[in-house]
Amino acid sequence: MRIKDISLDNRPVERLERQGPNVLSNAELLAIILKTGTKKENVVDMCNRLLSKYDNISKCSLKELQEIKGIGKVKASQIIAVFELNKRFSIKKNVNLIKSAKDVFNYYFPKISILDKEQFMVLHLDVKNRIIKDEVISVGTLNSSLIHPREVFKSAIKESANSIILVHNHPSGDPEPSEEDKTITEVLFNTGELLSIKVLDHVIIGNKKWYSFRENV
Repeated sequence: MRIKDISLDNRPVERLERQGPNVLSNAELLAIILKTGTKKENVVDMCNRLLSKYDNISKCSLKELQEIKGIGKVKASQIIAVFELNKRFSIKKNVNLIKSAKDVFNYYFPKISILDKEQFMVLHLDVKNRIIKDEVISVGTLNSSLIHPREVFKSAIKESANSIILVHNHPSGDPEPSEEDKTITEVLFNTGELLSIKVLDHVIIGNKKWYSFRENV
């Protein structure tokens, strides 16, 4: 059945206009974004098929999305763009004032939760613990050869940060620190003291939970 063959009252756009977005299914919301299906399948049915194939399409690559019949490069790009915008706005909605490890978790989790590789990041703060900048230092398995104090503090000095917070994710979901994590943390805490840029914490983010070195002293 084509969208044109669906009664006007039951089409996604008209239902959204009349009742609001909350009444629409995930497939209908996605159908509004993609607009068209194929000659043999309407866009809602195509979106239902896409959502049934992947548990979480926000983690799909451009190539994976194009494996669905009817989803070409343009439609796949539209889907990825929507989730990227959502991720960015979610981060902006979160706290800009850092008071605890929980605030760090709330700031980063929307972005980190979809990563399948470890990333080591630095959060730069001013004298009132407001975020100046966040920066990715390295991507990949965390080790001391990748995380050099020079790279960690270079941007902090440039941005005139009063303090920094170290952050990285554990894609396994378990935020408990490894021995390598502990070694790196000690080195960077000591380096911060020498440079008079205080390292307030090192927060490891897992699956909806976190580990704070400061809170576990």
